[in-house]
Amino acid sequence: MPRQNYLFTSESVSEGHPDKVCDRISDEIVDLVYREAKKAGMDPWDVRVACETLATTNRVVIAGEVRVPPTLMKKDKNGHDVINPAKFKSAARKAIRAIGYEQSGFHWKTAKIEVLLHAQSADIAQGVDNAADRQGEEGAGDQGIMFGYACTETPDLMPAPLYYSHKILELLAAARHEGKGDAGKLGPDAKSQVTVRYVNGKAAEVTQIVLSTQHLDESWDSRKVRKVVEPYIREALGDLPIAKDANWYINPTGKFVIGGPDGDSGLTGRKIIVDTYGGAAPHGGGAFSGKDTTKVDRSAAYAARYLAKNVVAAKLAERCTIQLAYAIGVAQPLSIYVDLHGTGKVEEAELEEALRKVMDLSPSGIRRHLDLNKPIYAKTASYGHFGRKAGRDGSFSWEKTDLVKAIKQAVAA
Repeated sequence: MPRQNYLFTSESVSEGHPDKVCDRISDEIVDLVYREAKKAGMDPWDVRVACETLATTNRVVIAGEVRVPPTLMKKDKNGHDVINPAKFKSAARKAIRAIGYEQSGFHWKTAKIEVLLHAQSADIAQGVDNAADRQGEEGAGDQGIMFGYACTETPDLMPAPLYYSHKILELLAAARHEGKGDAGKLGPDAKSQVTVRYVNGKAAEVTQIVLSTQHLDESWDSRKVRKVVEPYIREALGDLPIAKDANWYINPTGKFVIGGPDGDSGLTGRKIIVDTYGGAAPHGGGAFSGKDTTKVDRSAAYAARYLAKNVVAAKLAERCTIQLAYAIGVAQPLSIYVDLHGTGKVEEAELEEALRKVMDLSPSGIRRHLDLNKPIYAKTASYGHFGRKAGRDGSFSWEKTDLVKAIKQAVAA
């Protein structure tokens, strides 16, 4: 029997957090390559991106392996084809500007940007391109395990502590970008944390609220910051009560003027728990941002969420965890594991068999089913890859619940 009465905490970080700046730049580069591939007539199935970004005081370094169209290449002095850094630098500057960094220590105009991208390793590429057993299907780009999770705690079938942590920062970011009153004087860098008390397995109230946000007015203290942000926090929490004795920790260290990569270095892929389920579910360890969808770290994690969400949406369980496992060069997953946490209306083993029938879980099958070969990834870089609304541009297709009927039929067969 799952535990019924407990406290659970999750955190989120804003788009201006140093690590999220790096995730955004890396995903802007994924989108850039997909866009340029389409313009150049390159098959999007042939795109390869594994891009890592480092950011510090007025400095950005972009490194990794790519396969890109000719429009992103140039000749070096020896006549060899090499990456042309110009469009990659431009993509990074646009990302930094969109986030809102125009500070002396980190500015979209003045930051020095170094591009160290190069061609993908032939040894890695053959795992995807020339898998011996794929029978027309591409092999996985690497080995690994990926997890998906869904629960009935929120309308988006996400864990409540993470859902509300994200929502607080999303509302504050929107107010900052719109220049709403004193919220327009907040900086891009922020972190939130919400502790929820569960009673009889349901989210009952918030007992701890933590928010640290950058502010551009040096005269502000913690009291002033709380006055500015508290209405947005209350709005984000909506109908979830705040306990009468709840603790509020708003900028608990005091002044927070120096923020972003000027205050702390950032790296792609350092906020993988924020990106997923806030610690409420296992994580396979692989980051998403900066990777094209031949990388099962990304595509299979999306597929696992998609399947878990559809299982819960089908009312076959109140909670569902799914694990997928892959080997490099092998198309189909080595294993599928389902845990319904004692809330299921069907047997887990039966559901494991059914899920293989309703969706092709090879990397190419996932990419086809979810239509992933598109420039839709920059918007995933902040406020989580899951629990978002599917967009008309094809973004967040893994959040759809269009597999409910097929799953019900498969378990009933």
